[in-house]
Amino acid sequence: MEGKLSSVAKNFTPSSIQELSQLAQKCNAINLAEGFPDFPAPPCIKEAAVSAINNDFNQRVQGICDQLALTMKKTHGLNVNPLTDIAICCGQSEAFAAAIFSIINQGDEVLLFDPCYETYEGCITLAGGIPVYVALEPPQWTLDPEKLMRSFTSRTKAIVLNSPHNPTGKVFSRDELEIIAEGCRRWDCVAITDEVYEYITYDNQKHETIAKLPGMQERTIITSSLSKTFSVTGWRIGWAIAPASAASAIQNIHIRITDSAPAPFQEAALTALRSPIEYFETLRGEYELKRDFCMKLLGSIGFRIQFKPQGSLFLFSELPKDCLLSDVEYVEELIKQAGVVVVPGRGFFHGNESCNYQKRYIRVAFCKSGAILNAAAQKFGELINAKACPKILY
Repeated sequence: MEGKLSSVAKNFTPSSIQELSQLAQKCNAINLAEGFPDFPAPPCIKEAAVSAINNDFNQRVQGICDQLALTMKKTHGLNVNPLTDIAICCGQSEAFAAAIFSIINQGDEVLLFDPCYETYEGCITLAGGIPVYVALEPPQWTLDPEKLMRSFTSRTKAIVLNSPHNPTGKVFSRDELEIIAEGCRRWDCVAITDEVYEYITYDNQKHETIAKLPGMQERTIITSSLSKTFSVTGWRIGWAIAPASAASAIQNIHIRITDSAPAPFQEAALTALRSPIEYFETLRGEYELKRDFCMKLLGSIGFRIQFKPQGSLFLFSELPKDCLLSDVEYVEELIKQAGVVVVPGRGFFHGNESCNYQKRYIRVAFCKSGAILNAAAQKFGELINAKACPKILY
């Protein structure tokens, strides 16, 4: 069968995150690689899902679109028509892919901020588009307005904006959103956003969608999901919110690929989206404690955290200056010596490979239970007490 595989299939290989997670299972290592919460979802939405199954919610559900429209109005002041402007998909990943397929033609350029989540590039190339990377400047992951504006051309069709940002934890500021919006308006481009971490921000940071800026709602496709906010990454309930013509195209693509997201979970999503403000405040507070715990943990083995994540579920940290290993080598040693798996940073970089820093970062997922994080801390503590492993302790 291998000889029958398409060229597309041959170009897609398991991501480093998938491979490391499989390695973690084989080695019985602690998995701080994948960004999925490993603790229970809120009981109320689990009960809502069970109730929906028992009451035969087996077909498409309209109520989730009505609730999303209310949420967009309340949170961002946007008027969204629930009948025409929303497409429910099998998670944010499918919503994003369908958004790309709905607007990108062969040869269209799509701007992405580097580093970035690897799925974006795959969707763009599948559609025949050309990814064009705009580097954020470490260690604060600063957006250079001039560099961004030079990246726009007559072939630019869209720009991808992920905020809060994976892998860095950056929350794009209002000033940065204004700059991006200006480029979109000047070059008549579409903004495709990934806002799955919209409720997970820290230190009084607040997520804003670029769609609320002047002239942007009519040229923005928002994608998001339940997955991260409600710890249900396997439920696959996501959505795209867009002008009616784009939302209709996304819905048509979705129907031809998967037809429908799971109806009982769509019904349960109503309960989730109606959660009181206290739920989101508690969520932020708990994740902020996990973030601070992991920063202290990395500090104990010689890391100097130069950028404190403002949102998302990840620490993206540069290896200690005295460390002679690359990111991949460091991760391999960490697995062997400590039994802990993290992600080498190079998989998130796609631009100029001559930049040495692209092989000097690791990503740590802190969306794990207290038991898992404490077990990781114990592993590191054992290494420190034994004064072992000079390759990974500094």
